[in-house]
Amino acid sequence: MPQATFNLRFGDEHFFRMRTRPVMYMGYPRFSYGGYSFLLLDPYPEYWPADWYDADDLYIDYDDGYYLYNRSYPYVRLAISIAL
Repeated sequence: MPQATFNLRFGDEHFFRMRTRPVMYMGYPRFSYGGYSFLLLDPYPEYWPADWYDADDLYIDYDDGYYLYNRSYPYVRLAISIAL
């Protein structure tokens, strides 16, 4: 993803909510945000509430790869991939 595009919609200042549970695609949960589709490569923790995708503020950041963060659990990061 180009850096200019990333800076406009992603990073820790750009929170969002998925609103709907991620759907399975190619064996991974898939969600869309900011004009891109992402695959969750890491499972989300069992202790997250059942409606985390709709109730919690999320953001995507980059650190040697893309990661999904949940503002309610700032020390947990889930590896994600852009689905092409």
